[in-house]
Amino acid sequence: VVINRGHSKRSWVPGWGKGAMRTASLERNTNETRISATVALDGAGSYDIKTGVGFLDHMLEQLSRHSLIDIHLRVEGDLHIDAHHTTEDSGIVLGKAVAQALGDRRGIRRYGAALVPMDETLSRVALDLSNRPYLVWKLDFTRDKLGDFDTELFKEWFQAFAFNAGMTLHVENLYGTNNHHMIEATFKALARALREAIEIDPRKADAIPSTKGAL
Repeated sequence: VVINRGHSKRSWVPGWGKGAMRTASLERNTNETRISATVALDGAGSYDIKTGVGFLDHMLEQLSRHSLIDIHLRVEGDLHIDAHHTTEDSGIVLGKAVAQALGDRRGIRRYGAALVPMDETLSRVALDLSNRPYLVWKLDFTRDKLGDFDTELFKEWFQAFAFNAGMTLHVENLYGTNNHHMIEATFKALARALREAIEIDPRKADAIPSTKGAL
């Protein structure tokens, strides 16, 4: 694991997120997946994502673009079985990378929330970077698959991401009929809420955002 909380530039993609301070890089290799990831929290929403699962790539690109977190991600998974391990493990690795880039979470706003519409759909996400992992999931899909992708795997990704990022995460689809719109609006809402929560609060930039003095 490589964590950079200084002022130097990252080297993983020249020119991305110049001057970014909070970054982390890590690898995770198992019999099911081989994953490498780098995140830069103070980025510009640049991404280079290849998981082998097209729809998952598309959702993670939305996460990067709308959170302004730069994400470089490579996954080699056992897709000859199905997309379960690739999906869950990518959430694990990205969650760990975000947690490590946050460090002691000093100065962050900590909380974030977003309502995101997409055509007939409205999704809501609220989160707390509390280091107390929890997921509340209120999405009901009317289809088992989007293309070749099992819709039940979306919960697996969100749970893996939340628990490894140290995040209390509430995810809800308020209404909608198109399953693609429902999940895309949810990823975008996560991105917007995360962008708010990881920002440095200029009024308390040197303080841990908790009366306990630690998160």
